[in-house]
Amino acid sequence: MQPDAKVNYPIISDPNREIIKQLNMVDPDEKDSTGNLPSRALHIVGPDKKIKLSFLYPSTTGRNMDEVLRVIESLQKTSKFKVATPANWKPGKKVVISPDVTNEQAEEMFPQGFVTKDLPSKKEYLRFVKV
Repeated sequence: MQPDAKVNYPIISDPNREIIKQLNMVDPDEKDSTGNLPSRALHIVGPDKKIKLSFLYPSTTGRNMDEVLRVIESLQKTSKFKVATPANWKPGKKVVISPDVTNEQAEEMFPQGFVTKDLPSKKEYLRFVKV
């Protein structure tokens, strides 16, 4: 962080906690001498101006910035490619090609190749690729 860094998004001051009450961002269990504390809310909004993800932490729990960055990278990849990120996915690891993408489409979309997981059903829809 630089002391003279410019912030290109709005920051709202709410010293009387009016906005957090209107938005129901109040932690009902935690209070200080001036009233309820705000919960730690984080909303990720996409370019289409729609909320893509919301985290809501109690006021007593800090946010996990590694998780926030992981989610942002997942949202970017899944919006750019027809993929999903599996549980515990980390940036740089393989993602899952969407089941509605045919193998022919996948070969065209991912010329570097992909790996198909053998399933008991013999269906070839669980395909992994690095993007």
